[in-house]
Amino acid sequence: MDEHVRDSGGDSYFAERPRVRSARSELRFLYRGELLSFVVDRGVFSAAELDPGTALLIENLLVARRDRVLDLGCGWGAVGVAAAKSAPEGHVVLTDVNRRAAHLARGNLERNRIGNAEVRIGPGFRPVAGETFGLIATNPPFRAGREHVLGILTEAPSHLEAGGRLLLVGKGSLGIRYYQDWLEARWPGPVEVVARGSGYRVLEARCEPKSRQA
Repeated sequence: MDEHVRDSGGDSYFAERPRVRSARSELRFLYRGELLSFVVDRGVFSAAELDPGTALLIENLLVARRDRVLDLGCGWGAVGVAAAKSAPEGHVVLTDVNRRAAHLARGNLERNRIGNAEVRIGPGFRPVAGETFGLIATNPPFRAGREHVLGILTEAPSHLEAGGRLLLVGKGSLGIRYYQDWLEARWPGPVEVVARGSGYRVLEARCEPKSRQA
């Protein structure tokens, strides 16, 4: 099993209420010259450090100042905080089914003086029903199963604005090449690999405006 999953308390990080006992600690990382500070906890994905997949995703966010961003499966909020820093005139919604993660993410928004973001609790896209975004960023819970991840990929286009992007990170050992092939066959727009590192790939799937689709 992946080291980050063991640190998180098994696969409970994608459960609504983790069974593993809380053991909080502080974590910091540098983002665009600013030192960001987070409280992390067991029972939440990557509780010991910023995992390399999420780090690679953050490096490749490319968020505009007015973007509306969804951090889907936010964990303790690393991606959402970074996105909010990059979109000071936009808005970021962080979601997670894990209530412990959502509580941490709210605290970490305050900790990093973020005023243009909010946290919502619930599975998948349920917390943002009827809403669309310019960017959806996610490091999905691959260990929840292929059906779960494909559900996210299937529903994502209906939550993207015309020209919006899905940014997805995953590891080769967890099937990211399978999901890349799936997206290339079914996604309503171009799909490309925008970054590689430490066995991970960041995929960008863009929703083309209807007038440009075949």
